[in-house]
Amino acid sequence: MHLPLDYQSTGLECSHPGWRGEGTVSEENKDMVRRLVEAINAGEEDAVIEELFAPRAARRVKRLFAEFRLAFPDWQEEIVELVAEGNTVAGRFKCSGTHSGEFLGEAPTGKRMGVEEVFFLRTEDGKFVDFWALEDTMGRMRQLGLIPSPKR
Repeated sequence: MHLPLDYQSTGLECSHPGWRGEGTVSEENKDMVRRLVEAINAGEEDAVIEELFAPRAARRVKRLFAEFRLAFPDWQEEIVELVAEGNTVAGRFKCSGTHSGEFLGEAPTGKRMGVEEVFFLRTEDGKFVDFWALEDTMGRMRQLGLIPSPKR
């Protein structure tokens, strides 16, 4: 269907249930991500991992999060944007923290970092079963003074 550029929808002609304010699986999945970020920011991510992730994914996430939390005890995530379709949520986040523990084999620097990340999380039966990420590891390492900044 093609609509003229000046078309203004009333929302009533759309048959998708989410357009009328009703809950959708995509919105529920985004709420799961929001809940996870709230737990991370409270330093209580372990409390929700079992609830939000399927067992195999939960084991992986617990290990990754524990390693990151040791390196950055004041780790925080800010949701910049969440987009969901079907059983997948894509999120853009701002990640920050102070390097107070070993990170990627590097001793603590005491420096703060703040980078953007993108995560894709896939759900089945109300649980996250898989995820993958694009992280600015080079930017993080530069901010921590672990690699030199590019010459200008």
